[in-house]
Amino acid sequence: MLSHTRALVAAAAFTFATGKKVAGIYDHSARRDRRIAAECRGDRLQGFDGDRGVKFGGTLPELYDAGDRTFVSFETDGETMHDLKIRGFDRGTSTFYTAQVRDGLVQIFDHGENAWFSYDIQNADAARSYHRNTGASL
Repeated sequence: MLSHTRALVAAAAFTFATGKKVAGIYDHSARRDRRIAAECRGDRLQGFDGDRGVKFGGTLPELYDAGDRTFVSFETDGETMHDLKIRGFDRGTSTFYTAQVRDGLVQIFDHGENAWFSYDIQNADAARSYHRNTGASL
């Protein structure tokens, strides 16, 4: 997967699992903030990648990345955030992924890279930074 695709999947996973809006994310592997916003209502997700200036979203189980003009499947299994499993397929790079959400942290296993990637999520309603080293709990 491309790094920006993983980032939008992380935002989508968080908003879907928690019902909270995403106001930004910190990409640990790139060591930088990413200007990504997202929100989910039922099975409809909408988002904006401010770094690339493009929209993403759609009706689950399909997300459309308007920048890359490609779809990413987004499937869930489980009822609550603690047993929710997210997996999918990036059609742009023909890559599978799995994701998990815990306490404001989203971890994605990119099967194409055979590696885990971590993202701290900024909840739009949070009063503090989303960086984990500040002690903020999302």
